[in-house]
Amino acid sequence: MIAKNLNNINTQIAAAAQKSGRDRAEIKLVAVSKRFPVETIIEACKAGQFLFGENYIQEVTQKKPEAPENACIHFIGNLQSNKAKIAAELCDMVQTVDREKLGKALNKHCITLNKTLDVLVQVNIGNDPNKSGVDKEKAAELIRKLNALSNLKVCGLMTIPPLSNTPEESRVYFRDLRLLLEDLTEQGLFSSCIKPELSMGMSGDFHVAIEEGATIIRVGTAIFGQRLT
Repeated sequence: MIAKNLNNINTQIAAAAQKSGRDRAEIKLVAVSKRFPVETIIEACKAGQFLFGENYIQEVTQKKPEAPENACIHFIGNLQSNKAKIAAELCDMVQTVDREKLGKALNKHCITLNKTLDVLVQVNIGNDPNKSGVDKEKAAELIRKLNALSNLKVCGLMTIPPLSNTPEESRVYFRDLRLLLEDLTEQGLFSSCIKPELSMGMSGDFHVAIEEGATIIRVGTAIFGQRLT
């Protein structure tokens, strides 16, 4: 079932890319495996999916040792600074850096590990009180501070838009994040990246996100089904 679902998602990604005149190869699929056992990661890897998203550090700790060696894990949930050591050690990217304190904690542990960690800055693009992320107006300041940290590589932006009834309602937020990325790129804030990443779009609206420029989409339910409680 996972292999079939992945095939369906990849077909939809290709269609959305073609519709918007984009290269399918520039869009990465993060399979969100939170609340699913490591066996689902193993099954997805057998089907050719090697990039996964986790929301909880405890699950990363449990699954990483048992997952295939070529499985990459992006942390996509709220990360407390006191959990930064685990994220720095076990994750290939942290998509949800939204404050300098967290960046410094990750950097400190990366120095100890002799590792450079890719990170994205999470932006609360819709000013939603129920969502994490730095305010759009403060994103440039935060990125400058993170760029000064030796062992972090700021690779782009991430967002979770306000809850919408239809995918089209999310379009304005995806577009705003793309325009913000373009502005920050022009300011030279992503000079360490060949092409900055734009992580946005989930199971219900990823096709709209792709049309608006997403380079990373995060899909869980459409691949793995309903989550365990």
